[in-house]
Amino acid sequence: MRIGIAGLGHVGCGLIELVQRQDRLRLPGRVEIAGVSARSQSRNRPVNTDGYTWFDDAATLAEDPNVDVFVELVGGSDGPAKFAVESALRAGKHVVTANKALIAKHGNMLAALAAEKQVDLLFEAAVAGGIPVVRVLRDSLAGTEVTRVSGILNGTCNFITSTMLDTGRSYEDVLEEAQKRGYAEADPTLDVSGMDAAHKAAILSAIAFSADLDFSKVSVRGIEQIGLLDLRLADRLGFRIKLIAEGVLTPAGVVCRVEPMALTAGHALARIDGSLNSVRVEGDPLGAVVLTGPGAGSGPTASAVMGDVAKLFRPAIRNAFGRAEHHVAQPFVNSGQEEISPFFLRVRLTDKPGTLAALTEALAEEGVSVDKLLQDSADETGASPVAVVTHRCPRRQILSAIARIEALGVTVEAPRLIRIETAS
Repeated sequence: MRIGIAGLGHVGCGLIELVQRQDRLRLPGRVEIAGVSARSQSRNRPVNTDGYTWFDDAATLAEDPNVDVFVELVGGSDGPAKFAVESALRAGKHVVTANKALIAKHGNMLAALAAEKQVDLLFEAAVAGGIPVVRVLRDSLAGTEVTRVSGILNGTCNFITSTMLDTGRSYEDVLEEAQKRGYAEADPTLDVSGMDAAHKAAILSAIAFSADLDFSKVSVRGIEQIGLLDLRLADRLGFRIKLIAEGVLTPAGVVCRVEPMALTAGHALARIDGSLNSVRVEGDPLGAVVLTGPGAGSGPTASAVMGDVAKLFRPAIRNAFGRAEHHVAQPFVNSGQEEISPFFLRVRLTDKPGTLAALTEALAEEGVSVDKLLQDSADETGASPVAVVTHRCPRRQILSAIARIEALGVTVEAPRLIRIETAS
């Protein structure tokens, strides 16, 4: 199997290292590197690439007749990565990629092109690193009617929130540590905004529900506004706040979103700390299964890429998202305000008589019933933190209550609303 590797960052170098020690792996045949490409040939790298044919242009490598499988590790949803992958598919080459943004944005088009050319488009490494969730969903759970797929799909965010709670340190302080450890980029926006997890959630949803992937319908909220106060109050009430990505099959179609959620302490995902990823698949007759492991890093991701390469020794050409012609193609739809759930609401009330009564009265007037309420002493600014756990109610009702609360002028900052997940 002759592969061309475009992109020689951490994952690309990790893949080369695996090729160089493949005698210790369980591959079904020999892998040879027919060529490599990256932005800079002279850059110092942890592996020796001197013996490999160098290509200045990734698309030229993708079309080279000596390449059987084009491995795209460049990154980015457009530009050179997209052009090179399209070039490889049009040239009748199998493609393996770790590029979640590319698949989330252009997956339908690329899958159709791969089907037209009767080649495979594989992207196990694009979701959850070393956890083989794409193959599990597409192949192993083909006999399961999946109703929901959810999980912790960004190790950076999970490290930040769990470390903040465990150590009592600020968001900014823990983010700096995550950057020093290599969990977060110098510009962490893609991670902490939830966009990285959203790309992965969209891909998993498309596979799980035979859905027409439409990333524009994915709702995304990150952890930038989650503070230590939120984490601590939720913990005292028996919840852990995690950034959860999910896809849910509804009568209208597939709702896909990423947002911080408050999980009950016994929830399987509440116990996932540090930089680990975890995916929970629910369906009939399976029930639920949870897969957990390292979701990023050169080793786990390169391992997933090599797993896809190994699969191509015996290619079984099928739709990249596992959808057959007889499947009903579910649409992606926007999440609505009619969803019913318990909610965690955190506010900071002004230090005036009657503000707590005004809060509870506003909730009651909108039909929101309080399950638990926790009020802390006023902080150094004179504001009093209050956490409320509601009974199940439509999201629109609690949003109306929040609007009423803000109009009363009894809060010192925007209230924080987090959906509560109670499933085990």
